[in-house]
Amino acid sequence: MKKASFKATAVSCYIGYITQGIVNNFYTLLFVTFQNEFEVTLSQLSFMIAVNFGIQLITDTVCARLIDRIGYRTSVVAAHFFCAAGLVSLSIFPFIMTPYVGLLFATAISAVGGGMIEVIVSPIIEACPSD
Repeated sequence: MKKASFKATAVSCYIGYITQGIVNNFYTLLFVTFQNEFEVTLSQLSFMIAVNFGIQLITDTVCARLIDRIGYRTSVVAAHFFCAAGLVSLSIFPFIMTPYVGLLFATAISAVGGGMIEVIVSPIIEACPSD
């Protein structure tokens, strides 16, 4: 019997960690741009950070129960979809609505994806056998 290889799964999980890092840190790189381009204040930026991590914590709590029902594969795909949708909406929403509200919506969408990745990827990588 051939030994199963879990390297592709492990690499995919590491890519998930990278995606979560991008979602959590990309907005902070753009704070000066948000201030100059959209006239966002420091208190609004602070609230945007709080929204990001608050939604991630809520998503962690909800997804911990929901993942067993819908499955890990579907959950991981949905998490990456939310991350991508949040990053794409970051370039669209501020221009089609009030800029700060658009930034908040984009932050909320990507926070859902980041929170889902946080809950899903760790158990998957722990379940993979190591050398």
